[in-house]
Amino acid sequence: MSAELDELYQSIILDHNRRPRNFRVMEDASSHAEGKNPLCGDQLTIWLKLDGNVISDVSFQGSGCAISKASASLMTAAIKGKTRAEAEAMFNTFHGVVTGAHPEDAEALGSLKALSGVSRFPLRVKCASLAWHAMHAALLRQDGAVAVSTE
Repeated sequence: MSAELDELYQSIILDHNRRPRNFRVMEDASSHAEGKNPLCGDQLTIWLKLDGNVISDVSFQGSGCAISKASASLMTAAIKGKTRAEAEAMFNTFHGVVTGAHPEDAEALGSLKALSGVSRFPLRVKCASLAWHAMHAALLRQDGAVAVSTE
């Protein structure tokens, strides 16, 4: 990856960390899930509002490192308005890219590609994927809270 591309990706991550999108509690959510990474202390809650099969709204709140917060922010922006199937497909693609299993799929992620570099840092993969695992859990269970952990 070129130095210019690394710099662009770093600026996207820093921007979403400093000014996270959809950072709020959602009172009328269809479901929510809490995610915790006990190794580094990252913790967040993802709220989903489903209108039929479509994610009409999504938000998060919590604390953690820049990668964790930026990933949650980028994810909420990416899945809002998507169907459950589209969000699940994004989850699978994202997970494959950040774990290094399918780096060739990074182009399909759009701005989420900014997080593809974490595949070089195994401990950071958990930071980047925490919000995604919580979103996945919330999609699977619409009737309440689900706890997920990256242990």
